Amino acid sequence: MAPIGMLWSSDALRKERDALRVLASGRKVSTLTTPVAAPRQWLASTTHVRDACCMTRAGDSASLRIDRIRASKQFADGAFRNTKGTPPTMPSKPLPLIGEYFFGDVQRNPPGPLPLVRPHEAWLKAPDTGFRMTWLGHSTVLLELDGRRVLTDPVFGERVSPVGFAGPKRFHPVPASLLELPPLDAVVLSHNHYDHLCRSTMEELAKASVPIITALGVGADLERFGIPAARITELDWNESKDLAGLRITATPSQHFSGRGMTDRNKTLWASWVIQSERRKVFFSGDTGLTSEFEAIGQAHGPFDLVMLEVGAFHPSWGTIHLGPENALAAFAMLGGGTLLPVHWGTFNLALHGWDEPAETLMALAQEQRARIITPRLGAALEPERIEGVTPWWREVVAPEGAPSPCCA
Repeated sequence: MAPIGMLWSSDALRKERDALRVLASGRKVSTLTTPVAAPRQWLASTTHVRDACCMTRAGDSASLRIDRIRASKQFADGAFRNTKGTPPTMPSKPLPLIGEYFFGDVQRNPPGPLPLVRPHEAWLKAPDTGFRMTWLGHSTVLLELDGRRVLTDPVFGERVSPVGFAGPKRFHPVPASLLELPPLDAVVLSHNHYDHLCRSTMEELAKASVPIITALGVGADLERFGIPAARITELDWNESKDLAGLRITATPSQHFSGRGMTDRNKTLWASWVIQSERRKVFFSGDTGLTSEFEAIGQAHGPFDLVMLEVGAFHPSWGTIHLGPENALAAFAMLGGGTLLPVHWGTFNLALHGWDEPAETLMALAQEQRARIITPRLGAALEPERIEGVTPWWREVVAPEGAPSPCCA
């Protein structure tokens, strides 16, 4: 396999980069001549993506990718957009947030080590119910469904940042390393933000053979990180991919994308439906509250597990992140069931207390009689056999004599 630097500097990927710049400008890309075939309909108003769409050469995948981006209903004026008129961006007035960051009095970092469970022994035995989940931190969850294994948004790096020496650092070790995971059938990658698409993790996964299912356009990032094009499937909203006894469907979400100054919203973001023979899981990725959840619930529900982001929320960006209150609203729109909160407890990405998402969600869920589960990090559990919440975060205390991490 060519080194990552050679992949990025190859003629094929250089042409793709140049073509994407032209695409963003709204001018016609004269080098693209392959028409986009009319999609055939599949179940639940989705489009099924054939294996032939996974090209084996960087040039072929780049050409197909740009064709498909231009054909997407979500793409207009050189960028992807949300469907309900919500701007796909962070707030434009950061000064009040800067003041809150430096002068707020909440404890954004845990006062002490977080309790972890080593899941390795549990993984040696198949789940009795056929369905098990292991939360490894943030939005990384290992799902075991009818003998198949899917890993969501794998982030095993120490920081979520464009550089390795600065940026949000994880609160806890990963309960199991990539090499310690059982064999995977698929990786689902919701979008390309640093706390969901981790370069060091993808460079390790490049050495394996697991297929990666992601949102439209993100394949270019994955190819730069060494993932062969033949292992990448990019989906637009309401498209599906069948593999290894699974059906994975990209569904709408309300968010934005980008990893730098020049690629804002040049790739799509998505929520996901992961279905095996007998089980269905919904994974929100990152999203704000949108009425599209009702349509998703009607088309794909009921779900055995609903994984919704609850952390990194703030009123200023309430349209692009859920937070606990809106997560429960989305949960109801999706049809209820069992809610697993994710996107909290691993990185300091917001201005709230590190455990506030869990505390608030637990209180609101009790009032609304919503069924939530809050497993310890690394605990391999079968959702049907969990009764009640486990407020493990209340066990986290500062070591004797340690300085307070308040506002750190």
